[in-house]
Amino acid sequence: MKVVALAGGVGGAKLADGLAQALPPEDLTIIVNTGDDFEHWGLKICPDLDTVCYTLAGLANPETGWGRVDESWQAFENIATLGGADWFRIGDRDLGTHIERTRRLNAGETLSAVTAAFCRAWGIGPRVLPMSDDPIPTMVLTNDGVLPFQEYFVHQRCEPRVSGFRFEGVEQAQPAPGALEAIENADAVIFCPSNPWVSINPVLAVPTLRSALAAPPTLGEGDRVKVAAVSPIIGGQALKGPAAKMYAELGIQPSAIAVAQHYQDLLTDFIFDTLDQEQAAAIGSLGMRALVTDTVMKTKDDRRRLAEEVLQFLTR
Repeated sequence: MKVVALAGGVGGAKLADGLAQALPPEDLTIIVNTGDDFEHWGLKICPDLDTVCYTLAGLANPETGWGRVDESWQAFENIATLGGADWFRIGDRDLGTHIERTRRLNAGETLSAVTAAFCRAWGIGPRVLPMSDDPIPTMVLTNDGVLPFQEYFVHQRCEPRVSGFRFEGVEQAQPAPGALEAIENADAVIFCPSNPWVSINPVLAVPTLRSALAAPPTLGEGDRVKVAAVSPIIGGQALKGPAAKMYAELGIQPSAIAVAQHYQDLLTDFIFDTLDQEQAAAIGSLGMRALVTDTVMKTKDDRRRLAEEVLQFLTR
């Protein structure tokens, strides 16, 4: 079963890791949001790509979900002492990733090529692709003006009130090499439990990627390729990050059914937590099959268990 996962952030990285445990590496492609990317200290930072790759490689910090395990902070502390920008924390091991990525990009390599090289070095089996080699920065429309995503997310701690989002340059962007082909050849596409507004929407905004998902090939008569999403909203809250806050500020009650409606035109299947099982009938009425299960992933075994449940559901 060939699977494409769309992912960004900690929740997305966890399910991507579960899928990597459950599938042969050649059967899994993970397309990662790069709308969070930005430049800091003169370096190219790719937070979601690094979170997914560190998690797959077993290098992620288990306490934060982002950054490297066994990290040290001497460079960061020295920069802060010297009066440099200290609102975005970068550890010493993580700093090495950004320095080498920036060097390779400045030498003319593409982001997808650099990501592939890093994955080989870290022993990651599945193919990990940025959604595009073109920059597509996410801009957050707020009551404090239009803010680059990391300015909103980290520097201002998600405090400004959100009114919308913009993905700059996406109209002209091309998917990373291999991304479109992976979707076209997939038996199933899974939207990981990532923020729908700023992790999955940027990927779907890449024109040819969305059109491929909107009209996926069929396996046979009456047997459409499965396109599924796992809800990041449980009991009206996000386990991590501002997704629920964004829904509320956009005038939408945060809930599993709100997530299902968010993707309604693309999905054949929807997976959500047992805490929200009373919404099963309403979600079913949207024209998609529903799987109610424990979607919380506290351990590495939880990731594999959820991935296997999702894959088994999609094969029925």
